[in-house]
This record gives sequence, structure tokens and C-alpha cells, in this order.
Amino acid sequence: MDATLLAELIAFCGIETEFNDAWGQPTRVSEQHQLALLSAQGFDIDDDDTARLQLLSRQLEFWQQPLQPVSVQRMDEQLQLLLNVTLEQANETWTFLLTSEDGVEYPFTLIPVDGELVQVTVLDEVEYHQYQHPLPLSLAPGYHKLQRNNDTMQQSLIITPGHCFEPEMFKHKQQWGISLQLYGLRSERNWGIGDFTDLGNTVRYLADMGADFVGLNPIHALYPAMPESASPYSPSSRRWLNIAYIDVSAMPGFAQCSRTRSLVTAPTFEAQLSAQRDKDFVDYSGVMQLKLPVMKSAFQWFVENEKTTAKALSKSYKQFKKAGGASLQQLALYDALHAHLYQQDSMNWGWPNWPEQYRQPQSPAVVAFAKTHKAELEFYCYLQFIAQQQLASAQQVAKDAGMLLGLYRDLAVGVSEASTEIWGNPQLYCRDASVGAPPDPLGPAGQNWGLPPMYPFELYKQGYQPIIDLLRANMLHAGALRIDHVMALLRLWWVPKQADNAGGGAYVYYPIMDLLGILALESQRNSAVIIGEDLGTVPDGIREMLAQYGVYSYRVFFFETAADGGYISPAHYPRQAMATLTTHDLPTLIGFWHCEDLRLGKELGLYKDENQLQGLYGQRHNNKQRILDSLHGHHVLPADYTRSVDHLGMDTTLNFAMQRHLAVTSSQLLCLQLEDALEMTQPVNIPGTSTEYPNWRRKLSQPIEQWRQNSGMTELFKDITKRRNS
Repeated sequence: MDATLLAELIAFCGIETEFNDAWGQPTRVSEQHQLALLSAQGFDIDDDDTARLQLLSRQLEFWQQPLQPVSVQRMDEQLQLLLNVTLEQANETWTFLLTSEDGVEYPFTLIPVDGELVQVTVLDEVEYHQYQHPLPLSLAPGYHKLQRNNDTMQQSLIITPGHCFEPEMFKHKQQWGISLQLYGLRSERNWGIGDFTDLGNTVRYLADMGADFVGLNPIHALYPAMPESASPYSPSSRRWLNIAYIDVSAMPGFAQCSRTRSLVTAPTFEAQLSAQRDKDFVDYSGVMQLKLPVMKSAFQWFVENEKTTAKALSKSYKQFKKAGGASLQQLALYDALHAHLYQQDSMNWGWPNWPEQYRQPQSPAVVAFAKTHKAELEFYCYLQFIAQQQLASAQQVAKDAGMLLGLYRDLAVGVSEASTEIWGNPQLYCRDASVGAPPDPLGPAGQNWGLPPMYPFELYKQGYQPIIDLLRANMLHAGALRIDHVMALLRLWWVPKQADNAGGGAYVYYPIMDLLGILALESQRNSAVIIGEDLGTVPDGIREMLAQYGVYSYRVFFFETAADGGYISPAHYPRQAMATLTTHDLPTLIGFWHCEDLRLGKELGLYKDENQLQGLYGQRHNNKQRILDSLHGHHVLPADYTRSVDHLGMDTTLNFAMQRHLAVTSSQLLCLQLEDALEMTQPVNIPGTSTEYPNWRRKLSQPIEQWRQNSGMTELFKDITKRRNS
């Protein structure tokens, strides 16, 4: 490809050709990989003339719109209006109407040429000018509308605060909490998977211990028709909830309906239920085989009684459906159609593989299906309603118990290719590439997560509405939101489908200032603290930018090392951060100390050769010695405790000492894991694997009902509270 054309295409698509890797080394993206990404974005890389015409078409799409679809501006800065006009239009008088979010109207007129000339370009022999005009208005943060009179042209004018929400209490007290995998909660009453009632009971216990929050894995909607597609980070919809977490026994009508009672009291059902509770790993298919028939029976009770005993419930449900709008209806349609097609043929794993007539939500076949299966669609809408109610109840338990934040939710970085989100909005996503990460310490070969990325310009064209809806939905019933891979606000590592490995990609840039502004606005409106998972390859300046907007950093103890290889003192952690010992992608403390992750990695073939493995063992030995040195240096271990890691196994003293050590961090937030308090070994997830290890299935070793009798865990948590308050 012509070098000048290649440079123009790369710049237009926001592809970064040079970056510093996770070790700080300059890295250049090969021309081969640059071309592969251009191809993924729809450009004909084999024909320069065609590629030029494609580029021209996209450029004209921008310049031929005088008023862009969206403008994001800060409330503390002068309000500006940008106009794109042809040279002939520059001296015309233009009339506009600005309507604020609360309905106040501000009409005004202007002549484009009277503004500041910002850009000039010539496309297809037409000269275009871009002018900037200051507007003498002051608008409150919110979503306002700007339109040209006598025209359908309209702009979403988003005014944002300059900072995310932060509770007043943060000035007076440091908070701590626990992160958990909701599905992994074990109890004597659940149906083989942790549910929202288990969550409420967990909240009560931890509130009594002095905790301020409970962090959850992503609880996004997955695939009821394919329960084994269980990764919370590969969802179908990030706007809606995983119905597997519903406590069926808490559904309205469960206790009153004789039909439902007969289902759950049948000897076969009780035996299956007992077997599911006893399993150490969640059997998603088995759980849903138990839950779905009873859910349908409870739903039928609601249908039969919504005009009598369930009248108030029916009113709330109708309000929920109205608020959920087209997005809720689409999810219900997808789930019902997916179940219908998957029962016919297991090859119908998702819409890309469905019969052609079902691959578009607006197709005649899909419309006909929706009409003839109204009851099924209503059932899935109702389950989302119940899930939202039960989640809200768990958050209310937290607030009633005095927790400052209560639940803190986790937002996955994307959706899987088979998702209802892509089915319903295919033009937003690039299906010829997937999101991942270049080589870094967590993934030496790079990572490919199989999640199609959003096109930045298409997101802009849609007025950022998909992001707004997404943030708003995930801040619901939560005091904080963790954003997985927060660097996605700035850039994402795109891996073309034809790439040999995850390293064969490049970064594609996103409009970070617009996205940060929207994040701050939704954070303030929903009173949700924002934590950004800023691990991996972090570009210079991004942490500082996030900090300016009040986004809390995410600091993992194992990665917080000094230049000499030692571990940074918890007292030197940044205040505006959440400190944690380990994560769902890392081994537990015992697993780390006993190198269980390295042993599993060898069994699963994750290392290229024995030399790499032995190097990792040697590095681990050195790290353990540095940790032991640090613990002794901070006097959190008994003075007579061994000072050499040679032949030192992890015991309760060492395990709990590590947790107490981080408890005195200067970071505002401290997050520990239940697995470590329960002294568990097996990991939640092994990055780089799918079926090789039972990821996202391992349950906790002890049921909730026994926690209060666990004197060691109770003593640890009360000591953590004391240290955080001192």
C-alpha cells in the first residue's frame, strides 16, 4: 500500500503504531499487523484506489454534518459550539435552539464565519471549514439538546462535572471490604450456586465485622439456553443481570403456589438439590435444570394473580418494563429465540450461527417468532425484574447494616460475539477483531479475550448512548463500580481474527476525555465511587488523568515493587486507590506461596519450555523472600517466626499476616478475598485457559452459616477493621 495512504488510514482509524510495552520497552507494530487492522475495519488493503474512496466516504460523513451528533463539555469551561460548513455556507445566518435537560429553551443565531476557524479541509473538490463559537450560556451537568431550526439535525450536548463521586466520609475514615465470586457462595439453603439471598446474608456478616463494602464479580446476563458459557467476563448483555443468581425460593408466589410446592417437594427434585449443594464446583447446567421449571411455575402464578393478590407487584413490573424499554425486550427476545433454536440443534450456539432468517432482530422471521412466543418473552422480562428486585434488596441490607458503600459491582470490558448486544447493534462492533492485551507479566504471549471491540467513530455517531446506558445500568443498586481494564477509555488492544497470536495486534484509540466526562456525570448522578483496574500495559499519563477525574486506581500487592525488587510499604500506596493482595486472575495466597499456579500452568501447557518454567520458579522464590522480609520489617510477624523461605510452607500465621500487613495501607479502599480468609488453595480462573480448568466454577470451602463459628476468620476481620480505623 502507498505509504502516504497507509499513514492517512492509520491516523483516521486511531491506530497506534508505536508504544511502550509492559516492561517499558519501545515496540513498533509491523506494517503487516497495521494492514490487518485496517482490513478488520473494512478497508480494502489490496486496492489503493478502493481504499481511498472508502476513506473519502468516511471523511465526508463527518464533514457534511454541520452539527455533530454529540458534544461532551465540562461545566467549569466556556460552552462552545463547533460547526462544519462549506465555504459557501460560511456567511449564512444559522438559527439554533438549545433545550436544557429540564426543558428550558435558549434560541440564538450566529454566522459561522464570525467564529474561530479551527480546521480547513478539501474533500472531493469541496472546501470545508470548521468554526468554533463561544456560547454565553451556563448549563448544569446533564444531557441537553441542540438543534438547528427547521431541521432534523440535532446534537446531544452533554455537560459533565470534572470529578467522579466521592463520599464525604472518605475524608474521615478509610474503608475496607471483601471481594467474592457470587456463584461461589456456598450455603445450606441455595440451589447449588450462590444467589442474591446468599449475598444479603454475606453482607450482614461482613457488616458485623466492620466491612464497608462487598465486591462482586460481573453479574451480567449470560446465556440461559447454554448455562455452561459461564464466564462473567464474556456476557450476552452488560446492561442486564444473570438470572442464575435469582433465589427462586424468594420469588413471589413460591410459598403460596401449590403447583410450585409440588415441584420442589418431589423426592427426585430434593435429591438433585442436595447433590448440587454438595458439589465443590458449580454445575451450571444442573442448577438451571432445577431453577428454570420452578421459575416458570412462579411466573405462571404471577400471571394468574396479577389482577388480584399480585396487583401491586404487577404495577411495579409494568414500571420496570417501561423503564427497560427496547433493550429489555431485545434481551427477552434473544433468550427465548436462543432457547428455541438451541433445543433444535446444539450448533445454534449464538446468533452468528443461527439460520439466516434469524440473524437480524428486525427480520420477518424474528418478528413472527416474537408474536407467537409472547409468553416466553414475558417470562424472561419478568426474571430480569425479579433479579433487579433481589439485587436491590441485597444493597438495602447493606445500607441498613451501616455499610458506607454496600455492593461494589464489576463492569466487564466487552461482550462475546454471540451476545444479544451485538445482535441488536451490529454496526457498533468490529467482528473481524477481538479485544485482548499485548505480552505482559500476566500473559507473556499476549491475551485474546474473544470480545469484539466497539468502533470508536460509530460509538460517537450513536451519541455515546450505549456507554451511557451501560454505566447507568451497572451503577444501579451499588455504591461503587469497578471498571475492568479501565485503559479501554483511552485505547484497546485489537487482535485481528487472522492474527497468528494475541501479540499480532495494535492499540486503537478512543475519545477518552468524552468518556471520562460521561463516567463522571453518571458517577455523580448515581452516587457511585469508580475504581479503574489499571493493570497491564499502562501508558504514561493515564493514571494521572484518571486520578484528576477521581477514578480510584487498583493496586495489587504482588505488583507493587520498588526498583530494588522489594515490596513497597503499604504506607506508600496512593491514597486514591483500592489496594488488594490478589485478584480473580491470580492464585490465592496459599496457591501463590506453594506455586500451585506454576504447577497448574505446567500441567496445562501454558509455558513454552522448561527453562521458562524454572525461571518463574526462581523468580517466585525471590519474591517470597522479599515478602517475608517486608512482613518482618513491618513487625506483623512474631519476632521468632522464621526469616527464610527455604522449606517454609504457608500457614495461618503467615497468611493472616499478609492480610494484616496490607490493612494499614494509606489507600482509601482495601479489598481482601474470602478465599484467603478461608485459607483456600485453588484459583478462581487461570488466564489463557477455557476448558482446561474449571474456571468460574469453584465454590468457597465453607458455607455462610459456619462463618460466625470460624473464630480465626472473625478475629482476622475484626483486626482488619481496627487497623483501618486506627
